[in-house]
Amino acid sequence: MKSADPAHVITAARSWLGTPYHDQASLRGVGCDCLGLARGVWRDVVGPEPFPIPPYSRDWGETGPREVLADGTRRMMTELHRSEAGPGALILFRMMPRAIAKHVGILTGPDSFLHAYERLGVIEEPLTPAWRRRIAFAFLFPAL
Repeated sequence: MKSADPAHVITAARSWLGTPYHDQASLRGVGCDCLGLARGVWRDVVGPEPFPIPPYSRDWGETGPREVLADGTRRMMTELHRSEAGPGALILFRMMPRAIAKHVGILTGPDSFLHAYERLGVIEEPLTPAWRRRIAFAFLFPAL
């Protein structure tokens, strides 16, 4: 599967900057959560979403035997080792030890990423060591 141009992914992601946080929404300028941001970038870069997203919990400490978000992402995107992720990659974060990955961001540079964060909305910020060590999975958006 051919990967989307990272510059196109980053431009699409940055067009969401300032969008307010709204749980389980995905409407640029109106509201989104982290997954909604990724869904919106998918629509901008790839096209229509391939399947509906079922409701999901906001619990970053959720545990379980299955990485639901990562498993679903594998159905649509190319996975790469997290150490190989570069600008334009979708990254999934494990926010608590032993929890499943529940937070999503998009790398915008070697040391920066964009994500939707409660109370802050869609922001771009440094990929600090604290964020970097939480990366659990990385994926590439497919080309059209």
